[in-house]
Amino acid sequence: MECVSTDTLVRPDTTTDETTDDDTPKFFHYVKKNKIAESAVMGTHVVALCGEVFPVTRSAKPGSPVCPECKKVYDGLRKE
Repeated sequence: MECVSTDTLVRPDTTTDETTDDDTPKFFHYVKKNKIAESAVMGTHVVALCGEVFPVTRSAKPGSPVCPECKKVYDGLRKE
């Protein structure tokens, strides 16, 4: 995970790297919003708040399950 900078924190978008046998994601991760398009187009990897590293292949829909570790980190950032 990158060091926290003085940039304004915004809610990260969610994306996934984990799938089930039927190609349905187990859960989605929070990642920096500005990295999603670059990853989707260029195939570069993103780093989720939980530390997972993967290329973006899908985007979350409302109600999608969220990685518990990403949510924990995100909730901690919001309180600061």
